[in-house]
Amino acid sequence: MNNTLLLVDDESGIRKVLSISLRDLGYEVITARSGREALRLFEEKRTDIVLTDIKMPEFDGIELLKKIKKIHPDTEVIMLTGHGEMDLAVQSLKHQATDFITKPIHDEALEIALERAKERIRLKQQLKDYTENLEALVAEKTEKLIEAETLAAVGETVAGLSHAIKNIAGGLSGGAFVLEKGIDLDDKEYLQQGWEMIRNNVDRITHLSMDLLNFAKPNPLSFKPGDPNTPARDVLTLMAPAAKKAGIRLSAKLASDLSDVHFDAENIYRSLLNLVANAVDACTAPESIETSKEVRIETRRVQGWGVEYLVADNGCGIGDVQREKIFQRFFTTKGSRGTGIGLMLTRRIVDQHKGRIRFESEPGTGTRFFIRLPVNPA
Repeated sequence: MNNTLLLVDDESGIRKVLSISLRDLGYEVITARSGREALRLFEEKRTDIVLTDIKMPEFDGIELLKKIKKIHPDTEVIMLTGHGEMDLAVQSLKHQATDFITKPIHDEALEIALERAKERIRLKQQLKDYTENLEALVAEKTEKLIEAETLAAVGETVAGLSHAIKNIAGGLSGGAFVLEKGIDLDDKEYLQQGWEMIRNNVDRITHLSMDLLNFAKPNPLSFKPGDPNTPARDVLTLMAPAAKKAGIRLSAKLASDLSDVHFDAENIYRSLLNLVANAVDACTAPESIETSKEVRIETRRVQGWGVEYLVADNGCGIGDVQREKIFQRFFTTKGSRGTGIGLMLTRRIVDQHKGRIRFESEPGTGTRFFIRLPVNPA
């Protein structure tokens, strides 16, 4: 980041003293004696950090803060406030001020506030870089898909992929915001929540990339004996935070009498994840009429099969016209929110296991997907 900052105060003595302290901390300082002068200088210099007094004649610090945020939202603005101005300081935080320092200003408090501002700038830059890398990655994978002769219809899903990227980028931004709050407040709960949001969206990037890769060039499955409950448990763990955030009760009922089956656990996990993610989306769709929203995962023994998985929701359901196309390539019931790849891949994975997938659904009532796998597909 640029080490030049803008210092705004109508008292010359405060400007001189603070300038000395700031230069000792390694900053180049531009000073302004009024809000109007500061706004003019900011439009010219665009400093990453601004320190401004709150109470100034004509053009106060709150007004300056609003105008700076309108010009460049990522600029970190630290408010300088006197005793008895706490209400104004709190008001400034509502307008996205980074922090406030009470006068008389001590060097230690000043340094802490500046370090927080620099950390926020660093996190925002990391998020921006990560988003740009994500967009480049998806662009690369999309290009490979277009080159494959089996993807003549790939143009139909470009809008869905674009929206998926924006959703992930939005999730990363939200996580970064919560993380910044945790840093500002030194709150471990906020820090943990922020990292969890970022980690979940990184998982979404992985799943989107894997879906694209598997669609373009399916890899042979690796069949090994294993506990059929394991993929269901893993999906439950991953989706629990998203379901809780959406106000959805996510539950599981896993049979305890299942024997090991020969299956590709990673791909069955991906199939169940697609179904559960779709179920959560169905519960949050505008057409969903249930106020108490629920998604559940079950496993059970069925005669002649190794295991049957059930993923059920009480969301918006699937209409008659949509049912006929639900497993088709690039068909989605989510409009611009979907890619039309997930269910098609799920069906292909089940078919490769010599299993069966079916669903039952009524509009406004909910949907139930069933997957049956043999003990050994060989």
